[in-house]
Amino acid sequence: MSATTSSAATSASPASGSPTAASPVSDPAPRRRAVDWRIRFLALALIWGFSFLFIKVGTEAFAPLQVTLGRMVFGTAVLVTVLAVKRQRLPRAGRVWGHLLVAAFLLNALPFSLFAYAELTIPSTLAGICNATTPLFSMLLSVVALAEDRPTRRRLAGVGLGFAGVLTVLGAWQGFSGQDPLGTSLALIASASYAVGWIYVRRTLANTGESSLSLSAGQLALGTLQLAVVTPLFTSPPSSFPIASVLSVVALGALGTGLAFLVQYGLVQEAGPTIATMVTYLVPVVATTAGVFVLGEHLTWNEPVGAVIVLMGAALTQTRSR
Repeated sequence: MSATTSSAATSASPASGSPTAASPVSDPAPRRRAVDWRIRFLALALIWGFSFLFIKVGTEAFAPLQVTLGRMVFGTAVLVTVLAVKRQRLPRAGRVWGHLLVAAFLLNALPFSLFAYAELTIPSTLAGICNATTPLFSMLLSVVALAEDRPTRRRLAGVGLGFAGVLTVLGAWQGFSGQDPLGTSLALIASASYAVGWIYVRRTLANTGESSLSLSAGQLALGTLQLAVVTPLFTSPPSSFPIASVLSVVALGALGTGLAFLVQYGLVQEAGPTIATMVTYLVPVVATTAGVFVLGEHLTWNEPVGAVIVLMGAALTQTRSR
């Protein structure tokens, strides 16, 4: 899932890595679109849900950092192309670029890399479920970082319920169901990184006067630059380029990072941010289904049960007092 700058302007809830979105500035009124928003909503859930499968297939041939760099390159290419077609410009203020540099690390370079490393040792189904914990981390962090976002007893109960769901997914009572603790921890840290990044963006980039597309293109470009510097230092050139892994990286970037932002941004404009963020709850369902039926990953009873509990907790954390 791809997270971009527009995510946290009004909401701290996520999707895979996904931009949850609202515009930092007032954008033009949405035009009626040829494809119904419900179809685009389901398409977005499929794209983000399959992103975990694409990561798994990509890491079969390439190092995790190489998968992430490829993802960022193709995602950036999509957004920059659309930016040029719409004749919009990248941000100009140095202060904005400084904040985008931090946002690119917290919302793209770090979590994308952590998920890729995690899937070396854990199934894509578990990675997709771990991604659904981002609203729980967002809730906890917003209590400290956002004075206007005070918790209610219902939201705190949601956090407790959500983390009980995480323990259920991992099978804590039976030694974590044989899952790799390091890989699982990396996936959970990636989800927490999204939460930190959204709060950072919400505090620093919500009123820049730049469009969401402009900020997101700049953010992905900076994330690509970060990975382009780091990747050659820690990886060796690939020895082969299997077509399945290459296409997975291309799809992960062009679809799961570039196109997904554009689809979700359109959903926010047409259906509103509340509807758009609900895609979060379908992503782990799609990721689990894809992992089981496409990759043949094994699923134990506690994983879907725990995932449902996590999603219920996440939904509670998004409620607001009247």
